[in-house]
Amino acid sequence: MRMSDFDYYLPEELIAQEPLSERTASRMMIVDRSSGRLTDGLFSDLRTFLRPGDTLVLNNTRVFPARLLGTTDTGADVEIFLIRELEDSLWEALGRPAKRMRVGKKIVFGVGFSAEVMASGEGRLTITFSAESNLQTMLERFGKTPLPPYIKRKTALPDDDRERYQTVFAKNRGAIAAPTAGLHFTSETLAELSSSGIDLCEITLHVGYGTFEPVRVEDLSEHRVLPEEYEIDGEAAELLNRARAEKRRIVAVGTTSTRALETAIGKKGGFKAGKACSDLTITPGYRFRAIDVLLTNFHLPRSSLFVLTSTFMGHDLAMKAYRLAVESRYRFFSYGDCMLIT
Repeated sequence: MRMSDFDYYLPEELIAQEPLSERTASRMMIVDRSSGRLTDGLFSDLRTFLRPGDTLVLNNTRVFPARLLGTTDTGADVEIFLIRELEDSLWEALGRPAKRMRVGKKIVFGVGFSAEVMASGEGRLTITFSAESNLQTMLERFGKTPLPPYIKRKTALPDDDRERYQTVFAKNRGAIAAPTAGLHFTSETLAELSSSGIDLCEITLHVGYGTFEPVRVEDLSEHRVLPEEYEIDGEAAELLNRARAEKRRIVAVGTTSTRALETAIGKKGGFKAGKACSDLTITPGYRFRAIDVLLTNFHLPRSSLFVLTSTFMGHDLAMKAYRLAVESRYRFFSYGDCMLIT
């Protein structure tokens, strides 16, 4: 298929710029793949659409402040967005304005915290940090929450998203974007689900640049999502394998959990504990083997996440659901509403 097959009209005002005051207050479209039925609902009613014995899989990655605002040695304001650590104090990053990011350029982020551009090309930078304290400590002090570019925020404002753009079950630091389907949950919601006989399973996939990198090809067969590190510990693998053996549903919270699970499942249908990288790119024709139900937010047109979701629910049904979501004024993207695909 072509990437243009995954385009849809979205009025800009439907892109959620702020989170709701209550995490659980989001709307939730219920998509029945077998009947094609689309139903309006609320996330707070999630329990009624799950079954005792379901295994709900949560991505417990934790977002770190990957956005840095600095000043060059010539006094120009610049912005650095960290992508991944290459080695101690050496990072791959994006920078803007790009014309100010020449090799050798020094950038100051705050007292005792600076960086130097070591390499620049093809829209990417390699920078090395100089910090008077532990780098993670300095990032926590000077870094900003790495909100997606479609959320328009003035950089002078306080970092009010530091807590809200984080799931309540976030533990393992390493993501540069939140697994946003998990943002709807509260500790109370999880406790209610657990008391209803639903197993809660935590895995980790550190959301990287590959999750939201623009798709630059028209032919989907030429697109590859960049690898992302994931980990499934022994307890989680045992829980997942028991669910599979007993033919109980595995409910993935988000496309990141989906990608990790679909990567980790073996040819014989078993999940293996361990740490690895997922280089899986899910496009039409892919056969899902790990998950049965998907809870996900609404994704950008022409994005790899929309392609994944459409592959799970079927292209025609996906386009129908998104048209209805626009007509019904659902809120889109990271701080938006969600859909439960059964």
